[in-house]
Amino acid sequence: MRKKHLIVATVVALSASMMMQSCIGSFALFNKVKNWNEHVGDKFVNEIVFVAMWILPVYELCFTADLLILNSIEFWSGENPATAETKVIDGKDAQYLVARNEAGYTITNLNTKQVTRFNFDASDNSWSLENNGQEIKLFNFVDETHIDVLTRDGSYTRVELSQAGVLAYQELIGIGGTAFALK
Repeated sequence: MRKKHLIVATVVALSASMMMQSCIGSFALFNKVKNWNEHVGDKFVNEIVFVAMWILPVYELCFTADLLILNSIEFWSGENPATAETKVIDGKDAQYLVARNEAGYTITNLNTKQVTRFNFDASDNSWSLENNGQEIKLFNFVDETHIDVLTRDGSYTRVELSQAGVLAYQELIGIGGTAFALK
């Protein structure tokens, strides 16, 4: 009898999620686990890991967590906790906490507690730098092969996304040399 209730509850939950497509969610945790499994090894290793993860209910638990908790958080807050990533990076003179989400990167100097943001604006396909409450647009993508990028005088110039374009930009802003050239 219990098994029948579980099956009915699952069917009702899946049916409800299909009818409410505007809040279905991204299922980020489940997709992260699935994407990890796709890159474990060759197709035979991936298949073994896939079967093991179904037997150990890893996939089922991730899907349930997404369905009941993470997608609800994503619906109400706009961000899914499973998509955020955080790393501590050792710099030359400090440690930095780098947190990534869908809107960009937050970099915190762990020594001085100074916070800098790199923000992505999907409306104009641009990246900007935010520091001490001021935001400066660094560049925006024009098409697949060009960006409009900030120059030293505050204007923007169009740069081709190629080695020659990067070298021309470096020369324009006075960096020179090939230390920053695309490889």
